[in-house]
Amino acid sequence: MPVSVGSILEGVVTGITNFGAFVQLPSGETGLVHISEVADSYVKDINEFLKKTDRVKVKVLSVDGDGKIGLSIRQALSRSSHRINRHEDRATFEDKLAKYLKESDERLQDLKRNTESKRGGRGTYREAF
Repeated sequence: MPVSVGSILEGVVTGITNFGAFVQLPSGETGLVHISEVADSYVKDINEFLKKTDRVKVKVLSVDGDGKIGLSIRQALSRSSHRINRHEDRATFEDKLAKYLKESDERLQDLKRNTESKRGGRGTYREAF
């Protein structure tokens, strides 16, 4: 059975490097899960997430002409979390605009406060004699 892009398979971690993990697929082929595709959070050390012989679900991201297979654990597991994020992003345009204007006003007030104190206080004008 050839590996196709977009399919979700279960594989076994056969090797770990500082840039990712090699996973053997049911077809016998080996693919690479890049360190950025291991988890939704930042991964500094891949050994905190995976070890050899772990069984993992992976999504096939790419199949190269040279036989290189790009895999993702993060995308295979986060289908339900993507749905949740889409629902949270359903704020109306008016709500988004109101939030932006409020934050913009707050930033502008902070900026004015900081620049007035550097000019010598309340903005009084000094005459040179």
